[in-house]
Amino acid sequence: MRNVTVARASDMPTVSVKRELLFQALGRRYTDEEFDELCFEFGLELDEITSEKDIISKEQGDGKAEGASDIILYKIDVPANRYDLLCLEGLVRGLQVFKERIKAPRYKRIMPVNGGVQRLIITEETAQVRPHAVAAVLRNITFSKDRYDSFIDLQEKLHQNICRKRALVAIGTHDLDTISGPFTYTARPPSEIRFKPLNQSKEYTASEIMDLYRTDSQLKHYLHIIENKPLYPVIYDSNGVILSMPPIINGDHTKISLNTRNVFIECTATDITKAKIVLDILVTMFSEYCEKQFTVEAAEVTYHNGKTCIYPELAYRREKVKPDLINKKIGISETPSSLAKLLTRMCLKSHVTGNGNNIEIEIPPTRADIIHACDIIEDAAIAYGYNNIQMTIPKTYTIANQFPLNKLTELLRQDLAAAGFTEALTFALCSQEDIADKLGVDISSTKAVHIANPKTAEFQVARTSLLPGLLKTIAANRKMPLPLKLFEISDIVVKDSTKDVGARNQRNLCAIYYNKNPGFEVIHGLLDRVMQLLAVPPSKESGYLIKAAEDSAFFSGRCAEILAKGQSIGKLGVLHPDVITKFELTMPCSALEINIEPFL
Repeated sequence: MRNVTVARASDMPTVSVKRELLFQALGRRYTDEEFDELCFEFGLELDEITSEKDIISKEQGDGKAEGASDIILYKIDVPANRYDLLCLEGLVRGLQVFKERIKAPRYKRIMPVNGGVQRLIITEETAQVRPHAVAAVLRNITFSKDRYDSFIDLQEKLHQNICRKRALVAIGTHDLDTISGPFTYTARPPSEIRFKPLNQSKEYTASEIMDLYRTDSQLKHYLHIIENKPLYPVIYDSNGVILSMPPIINGDHTKISLNTRNVFIECTATDITKAKIVLDILVTMFSEYCEKQFTVEAAEVTYHNGKTCIYPELAYRREKVKPDLINKKIGISETPSSLAKLLTRMCLKSHVTGNGNNIEIEIPPTRADIIHACDIIEDAAIAYGYNNIQMTIPKTYTIANQFPLNKLTELLRQDLAAAGFTEALTFALCSQEDIADKLGVDISSTKAVHIANPKTAEFQVARTSLLPGLLKTIAANRKMPLPLKLFEISDIVVKDSTKDVGARNQRNLCAIYYNKNPGFEVIHGLLDRVMQLLAVPPSKESGYLIKAAEDSAFFSGRCAEILAKGQSIGKLGVLHPDVITKFELTMPCSALEINIEPFL
């Protein structure tokens, strides 16, 4: 059993740690309540106290849990940007520094004694697949079963978190004593790549490997990253031995074990910044087990254009923050030296400079989450203790009012429900097909805001109309008694070059009547009721009127444009049979959609 795992379902990574192993590393025992309090003080949350047996029993039933371990596990929620707390080693180190039992270690990059630095050469072919790579060596490391499991698990957590499921960065770790540098990172046609993948018994070509893992519960999720590329990335040693085919699988030849003494780490990436962070986290966490603690042997990476870089960077940087700013933002009145001590407890070594006007903070390579002054102030607040901040009554006196648009929306919702219509709440994202093809219009004419990296075909664009969502809702409720009368008052999103973000929200009202007859008069009557509530009379000059119009979503001759406040605010009519069919409906349908913002 591994001592650390990550739960991918929640927004925050959940680190599961063996309780006995944790207490052993911390050098003392805690009751469950005491450890819960310690986590809270440190800005973490003890989510659950469980065991492997309990977890299997909950997920698969008591029968499957027989023989599973009863060892107590602590499940701890960790902030998503605290990559240094994603393993037992980092968690223990952070807590020990926080409790002032140890000082934060200083991480050093060293060159090999004999001068034979490991080199990784990147060829031009990688540019179209994964153009970047970084590397490092953990020299004379000592693994135990728990340390090895933690090492593997940290890689998996980083893959799921900052590496974005290996799309941005993929980590490869290899037994350096089984290979010889310099190493070459290149890209080749799948048919030219042949090796024995990790934990397999025979060699496969790259194409065969992709087929092999298509049904693998874990690796199948990464195949799409390279499977449609003409060239696959691959790393060779000087003898032609394949180390890995990132981001899919390592070679079995270089597999690390409990007996491995020297580990060669390579990270291939599409994002060089993320790759540097991942490498720094991995080596800082596990250099603790090297013969020379907290030292990492450098590796040299050479690009095809001759550019050379030395990794890992392990860069320390300094920031200055005024004590007055920290006190003001948190709402406390600590001395500069006291604030510096608080920050030092959060692994941010700090001291007062000048006449006490500034605190100089050293940001270690483990804290990639520290970007702005506010991040430093947040750590000071955590160390001070949120419960210790005195509650005060704000000096400003304000009276809150409901946002006018929301107030109008609430009033209309109540009256539309009173008119016999049922409210629906649909997704703000939909497919391109929903707002274009199914409504008989071209996607380019919709002014739709497109999602750059949609997770599913169902969520490709922000909706430009509420109508598709209501039609899909009716399709899902076809078996309900007729008539079906639905409405929704929500925002749509359209491109707008005059806005600083290039798009704007617009509050629309949409209603649908679905029955054996079209019921145009029902929808028309609802429009009249809405206008009556808005105190807009049926008048050409100062009120509203409808006039015949054509729209691809509506039946020809059964569509009207609604004009009010000197502008077109929407349309109503009987939906075109093609639209009804495309939404898998079988009966006529009338609809109304208007923009309510002009009535504020």
